[in-house]
Amino acid sequence: MRFLLAAIAALAISFFAPQTVMADGAGVFSANCAACHAGGGNLVNPERTLSQADLSSFLANYNSDHEAAIATQVTNGKNAMPSFDGVLSASEISDVAAYVESMSSKGWG
Repeated sequence: MRFLLAAIAALAISFFAPQTVMADGAGVFSANCAACHAGGGNLVNPERTLSQADLSSFLANYNSDHEAAIATQVTNGKNAMPSFDGVLSASEISDVAAYVESMSSKGWG
């Protein structure tokens, strides 16, 4: 019975305790980008995915600095993509840009 009460108490504490968001690029992507870009796709504009070929075609300066080009897009937004300036910190934007670049180089597989 004590074990059951302890388990219930631990569950209640974890449920009501403030949750922290992962500070790495994967966590930032999951929390902020995956709704539209799950698996490197694009629900809003399927022709503009997060594949390296599409990033190269649609992001200015992608070929000279991959992560900076992605970070600029995340920061400023464009067309249907909103700006995340003021929503994400500079560090989070840098982390998510590195994550997107890493996953795009792997083909999101």
